[in-house]
Order: sequence, then structure tokens, then C-alpha cells
Amino acid sequence: MSKHIERRDFLKIVGAGVATAAVAAVPGCKTVVDNDIEDEYENQKEPPKGKMTYRTCPTTGDKVSLLGYGMMRLPTTDGGSARGSDAPIDQEMVNRLVDYAIEHGVNYFDTSPAYCRGESEHATGIALSRHPRDSYFIATKLSNFDEATWSRQESIAMYENSFKELQVDHIDYYLLHGCGMGGMEAYKSRYEDNGMLDFCLEQRRLGRIRNLGFSYHGDIKVFDYLLSRHDEIHWDFVQIELNYLDWDYANEINERNTDARYLYAELLKRGIPAVIMEPLLGGRLASVPQYLVEKMRQRDPEASTASWAFRYAGTPEGVLTVLSGMTFMEHLKDNLLSYCPLRPVTKDEEEFLYDVARQIVNVELIPCNNCKYCMPCPYGVDIPAIFVHYNKVKNQGRLPLNAQSPEYAKLRREYLVGQDRAVPKLRQASHCIGCGQCKPHCPQNINIPAELRLIEKFAENLRKNV
Repeated sequence: MSKHIERRDFLKIVGAGVATAAVAAVPGCKTVVDNDIEDEYENQKEPPKGKMTYRTCPTTGDKVSLLGYGMMRLPTTDGGSARGSDAPIDQEMVNRLVDYAIEHGVNYFDTSPAYCRGESEHATGIALSRHPRDSYFIATKLSNFDEATWSRQESIAMYENSFKELQVDHIDYYLLHGCGMGGMEAYKSRYEDNGMLDFCLEQRRLGRIRNLGFSYHGDIKVFDYLLSRHDEIHWDFVQIELNYLDWDYANEINERNTDARYLYAELLKRGIPAVIMEPLLGGRLASVPQYLVEKMRQRDPEASTASWAFRYAGTPEGVLTVLSGMTFMEHLKDNLLSYCPLRPVTKDEEEFLYDVARQIVNVELIPCNNCKYCMPCPYGVDIPAIFVHYNKVKNQGRLPLNAQSPEYAKLRREYLVGQDRAVPKLRQASHCIGCGQCKPHCPQNINIPAELRLIEKFAENLRKNV
């Protein structure tokens, strides 16, 4: 029998707001404590049926739900998420979540051969095959990240396996996955030199792919190049990262990121629908500092912190759907309340959110979204866990930075003990040799070895009580 998580256990696992998400916000400020999180779900309303907001895909006329289900954080039998747990996927719970989503109007489900340790497509196929094929749209990707899968033969095998796992004879929305990661050379090797872009265009002509697009991460030259070929390729949609922090400050969070304002504008002027990923920026916009949470509650006492981000991401006219990786029923219900129906963000609310973004962006963060694309490390370093622990302590304003502070000894012990509990000693930053194998796989383009060196130096100084 599947082990389903109880609500209070869910709150303990979530801790800072969203399960399995990286936690990072403004250091030096009080974070949302468990009681505050519990309040957000304590009186959660039941979302209405028949009220979902839909957008129309211009090329196929698809009526797409504004809320899209991202199948990358599927629940596991130990009550966790397949993004952070090695336990098997809880298929019974996946079925329940999918059934509830479809019952409330969700019809866009986004997966990938790379998600959930390669098990997402299979679990998604089982859950969706129980429903009429015309009641949902399935999106999946050519996720040929590793050089071993760059050959035409391996890439086609990945493509064909998606049909088998998803139990379908056509894919509604197919993406070239992670264009920009590794720059133009990697893009060309993955999709053009092996003929896979031409293959996908032919598959679209044959009807096995109904809509063809790409997801963008990283090098803006690749994004601009792909859009420069729009008159030739006719992209049906493009998946980009968009939220109220990334709108103007993506480049300041990470100098190799691209502001969503530019990405969205380039798509809008070409009439290409945008599929939105990271509306919560890896969970950070669901776990903002407490003083900002209080401001949000003053403006809308019944709205969750996350709902502000979802309303913002869904408001622009060129957005086709907004993806959310929902592990627990609380997440699903809260997001349904944001889009059943959508209450567009007003100009005044937009300025309020930009002010929130300005307060967040003034602090240096490690922009890790805990996606685990950098894993496994050949030397066993648990990169995401190290970043999550550091960001969590920073978010709580409990980094031991001032040796003259009366709390310094306590904070120093808290940090070191917490680090050992969060990351086994053999997997800590001290074991990074700087090989750089992780860097090309990071969608946020973090200089991972350099950040690990800084964290280890910080920890080593604490250990020496310097």
C-alpha cells in the first residue's frame, strides 16, 4: 500500500514553503516559520470546478489550461518528491493528483525522459492513459544532455521511447530541451549536426508532433539564433523562465541569465506563445522573508505567497500556460485557486511585486534551483544539498558573520552541525577537486566549483574559529 503523506508531515518536510525547492531569499530577515506556512494552508478553500482560465494556441487552436502540470517533482512512497528522494514514485498518489487536476480543468502535462530519475514519462503515461486521449495535451522533450545521446541513433531512440512510456501515438507539444546550456556548440551538436531538428520538423509534418518548440536556458546567442530562424522553422511555442524577479533582475541574480522582459518581448513580437517555467524561481518566491509576506497579506489576506507569483506569471497575454511541479495536493489546490479563474495582476499590484523584487535582488544569492542537473558528481559531492543548506541559513539571517556578536558561538555551532546533518561529510564541498564537469549542466550557469570553494572556505574558518 502506498504511504501517503499527512498534512502536518507535509509542513515539516516543506520547512520553508515548497517541498524539494531550494530556499534562498534575503539574508538577515526572518523567514516564514512553520506556523506561518501552516496558516497558508490551514483554511485552504476547495477550488471550484468549471472555472479554469484557458489560452488558445494559434497554430493548432488548442484550448490550453493556464495551469500546466510539471511532472518533475512526482510524489514518492516515502512521502517526499522524486526530485529529492530515491524512493519509488507513488503511482497511486500520482493518479490521484492527475485525476484531481483534470477534474478541475488542467489539460497540459509536461514531462521529460530526464525527470524523476528517468521515471516521469512512465508514471505520467500510466496516470494519463486512464483518461480519454482528447482530454489532455502531453508535452515532453528531447533531453539528450549527455554526449553519449548526441548521435542521431541515440536521439531518435529517446524520441521513440517517449511514445512507448507515455502510451500515445502523437505528442502534442515537443521541445528541444535546454537550448543554450553549453552554448552554441552544444546546441549544434545536439540538434543540428546530427539532423535532429530536421527530423523533428518532419515528424511535425507527419503529425506525430503537433506543436514543436524549445526550452531556453543560458546563452542568449542560442535563443536569438533560434528565433532568427522562425520564418523558416515556424516555432509553435517556446518555454522560458518568467517570474516577477526574473523580469528585470535575472542578469543581476546570475550574470549569464537573461531578463524575462527581453525573452517575452521577442516572443510576443513574433506571435510565438510562451510556456512559462520557474514561476516560483525554484521555490524562492514562495518563501520570501516574513516582512514581505506580511506586506502581501496586508494587500490580500486570503492569498498565499505563491499565488502572487502565479497570478503574475499568468497575466501576460502571450502566455499559453504556466508550469508548476506539484508534489502535494495542497500545492495543486493552491495553484488551481490562482487560475480558476485567473484574476490578472493590476498595474498597482505589478509595481508592488517589482518593489518586492528590488528588495530581494539587493542581496547576493547562490541561484540554485535544486534541479540536480549537475548530479551525479564523480567525486560524490552533493552539490544541491550544500547550496540549499547555505541559502537556508542565509535566508534565516543566521550566518555566523560577526565574531563579536553575542550569538556568534551559537550560530557557529548551528551552522556546522546543520551542515553535517544536511550533507554527509564525505559529500561536502571539501571533496570538490574543481574538475568542472558539473558546470555545463547548470541551467542557472552557476560557477559551481568556485561557489563550493567559497562555502568550504567559510566552513573551514568556522571550524578553526577564525
